[in-house]
Amino acid sequence: MIGILGGMGTQAGLDFCNKLAMLNRGKIDQEYPLFMLYNKSDIPGRPESIGVQTKSFSTIPRNSKNTKKYNRVLKSLLEGCKSLEKSGCKFIVIPCNTAHYWYEDLKKKIRIPIINMPKEVFTQTKKGCKKNSKIGLLATEGTLKTEIYDKIFKKDYTLIKPSNNLQTNSVNKAIKHVKMGNIKLAEKAIKPAIKYLIKQKCKKIILGCTEIPIAIFAFKSLKNVKVSKLYLDPNLILANSCMARYKK
Repeated sequence: MIGILGGMGTQAGLDFCNKLAMLNRGKIDQEYPLFMLYNKSDIPGRPESIGVQTKSFSTIPRNSKNTKKYNRVLKSLLEGCKSLEKSGCKFIVIPCNTAHYWYEDLKKKIRIPIINMPKEVFTQTKKGCKKNSKIGLLATEGTLKTEIYDKIFKKDYTLIKPSNNLQTNSVNKAIKHVKMGNIKLAEKAIKPAIKYLIKQKCKKIILGCTEIPIAIFAFKSLKNVKVSKLYLDPNLILANSCMARYKK
């Protein structure tokens, strides 16, 4: 059984479950994958809680206030992972990019595997992009500051991010609108950031916050996401990785 730790945010977790089911349609109920979603929506805000260095992920200094925030999120993530572990799940996925800032510490305390979303995105990128290509990244400020993707991509690709103004007025707004359920406003808000990355000649754009695919595709058909030659959707990539492990 697949363990899914969601709630970061709820829409993103449901989007992942939907993709997991739609990618693996069965003719009868029993042919669909077994999974358990723990929508742990009470986990403290990840971007607001980042502030302690985890290995080389970040250059943010350590101090008692930052450490307390970091550990509060870690404790909540651990509660969710351990609950899925006790329920008989064979492995865990976390459909939240920013939450992977806590990945190394989570992995030490959970006995079952946790699939690393950014690493799966990198593996998929290598299949379709030549080395040293420009890759766009749309993500939360927390994901950008902790360099979760930079750490994995920097040896092989040049990551291009929106300007500070676009991050604030386009990306952040789109993410906020999705969390509030205003999908049409989110779709409108994200467009300037996408246009900027295209002008920078990015070969691919990583949708590095699980609310962003919802903003771009506005819950239109999964086919639109699958056939897109521009976007790398971590939720979709993670769903495929899930099933590869599940079938084993």
